[in-house]
Amino acid sequence: MLYLSRKTYFSAAHFYRIDEWSEEENKRVFGLCSNPSGHGHSYTLEVMVKGKIDKKSGIVVNIADVDKVVQSFVEKELDGKFLNKENPYFKKKIPTTENIVTYLWESLDGQFDGCKLHKIRLHENDFLYSEKEENSMVRLTRKYHFCAAHRLHSEQLSDEENLSLFGKCNNPYGHGHNYYLEVTVSGKPDPVTGMIANIADMDRIVNEEVIKKFDHKHLNLDTEEFKHLNPTSENVAIVIWDLLSPKLPNLYKIGLYETEKNYFEYYGPEKE
Repeated sequence: MLYLSRKTYFSAAHFYRIDEWSEEENKRVFGLCSNPSGHGHSYTLEVMVKGKIDKKSGIVVNIADVDKVVQSFVEKELDGKFLNKENPYFKKKIPTTENIVTYLWESLDGQFDGCKLHKIRLHENDFLYSEKEENSMVRLTRKYHFCAAHRLHSEQLSDEENLSLFGKCNNPYGHGHNYYLEVTVSGKPDPVTGMIANIADMDRIVNEEVIKKFDHKHLNLDTEEFKHLNPTSENVAIVIWDLLSPKLPNLYKIGLYETEKNYFEYYGPEKE
């Protein structure tokens, strides 16, 4: 089975509000998104299809045919629209990123000839995206940033072994990175709010449990978590999972960029 991904772009306006709620309750739950005048985004939509390669042509499907299906739907139903007011689906459901990706899946599934829809990912901005696959719950990913120094050095290895294994990263004074952290939660969008998790709550929890502890710190010297634990990115990802999972019960994945070249994922101990 081969997988092909294609991007398209659209812009739309929307607001998050429940008419039966008070103004105070709407602001408490939805924050700035509750503005009745609306706000907007330039969305990036990634549609991945799957299928078997045709031995004669060497392709699974003509990507232009995938484009035609996706773009015609997006142009008709989403692009340049005020979703709450102009799309019948979102007159009944709040157009959260989670609900939009669900709507896209329900609308595009079964519409491709010669291939099958595999995954939809919708970026609301550079720091928030939602995705859905076949027979899976919707996932929501929020990206964060922190910078920290560390020294790669294991207490269970000799100085010679550490130097041989970690090279310049074993520098006794340490070195640093701009880390980008992706926190992914999974679940069914709430039928009322349209959310898997409240972004404001996620931000607060990640800030308290991770960012405040690690940002602008030397991990080996300034944190309890890495006082006796080698702060490799593998260990950093696991530690962050352990810090967040008690506070985010629907935590699905931790993604950690140490650099643009080095990326690490951890799905929790039950998936090891």
